[in-house]
Amino acid sequence: MPELPEVEVTRLGLLPVQGARISAVTIRHHGLRWPIPADLPQRLQGQRVLQLRRRAKYILIEIGDISATGEPVCQGVLLLHLGMSGRLCLLERYFAHEKHDHVDIAFEDGRVIRLRDPRRFGAVLWLDAEPASHPLLSSLGPEPLDAAFDGHYLQQQLKSRNAAIKTSIMDAHIVVGVGNIYASESLFRARIHPETPARQLTLAQCQLLVAEIKATLQAALAAGGSSLRDFFGADGNPGYFQQTYYVYGRTGEPCRVCGQPINSIRLGQRSTFYCATCQPRAFA
Repeated sequence: MPELPEVEVTRLGLLPVQGARISAVTIRHHGLRWPIPADLPQRLQGQRVLQLRRRAKYILIEIGDISATGEPVCQGVLLLHLGMSGRLCLLERYFAHEKHDHVDIAFEDGRVIRLRDPRRFGAVLWLDAEPASHPLLSSLGPEPLDAAFDGHYLQQQLKSRNAAIKTSIMDAHIVVGVGNIYASESLFRARIHPETPARQLTLAQCQLLVAEIKATLQAALAAGGSSLRDFFGADGNPGYFQQTYYVYGRTGEPCRVCGQPINSIRLGQRSTFYCATCQPRAFA
């Protein structure tokens, strides 16, 4: 599943259409994770893309027009989620669609945003109200790269949690966007065993973990995200962060720091990778 860096890379790749007017919308398959609104083509046709934002792993496209006084007037927000295998491509011109190309948003200048989603776990929804109040967004925690996410905040959130620290930082109610890959990598960088009970982390450990989460995500963004299976940016280019993983997906390979083999376990129904030497088990 694309994680926060991949979604942000996708958003950045779509920025060239900001301000462009939509000429047509084609929906070839309405049955994604939730049904695509049947009236979406009518809502979007003739409108402009006012702004492209991201919240957690959702891309939010503000749709509307420019008033006679030059002010943007938002009519609603298109909420997009890539699901397990979805991909948004920005095409310079229309190309014949393939089997899993479910939605096209065409612009007056000829460019096309195309959603490809083989597993159909993605989402294309229309929001009339403020996005922050939508059920998918209203209970989300802070963005991991925002100042509000710091060591004091994290320790406060963890102090009564017996769950493992890895599953805790993957909880979007605590902090958004830290998926399986980046949780494993951040815990390695912070030298914290992934099974450590969350409430046992000290303030110093929380501060270090927050710093490493931020550093890991920033490094992934700089590398264009991770391309493991289906992810490519909106421009069609893959990410390269997977080439620098310390632990994720490297079971049995030597640790890049100490040389000992990387271990893997199942934690929270997800594969979890760590180095027993660099991340010693320091709890009962």
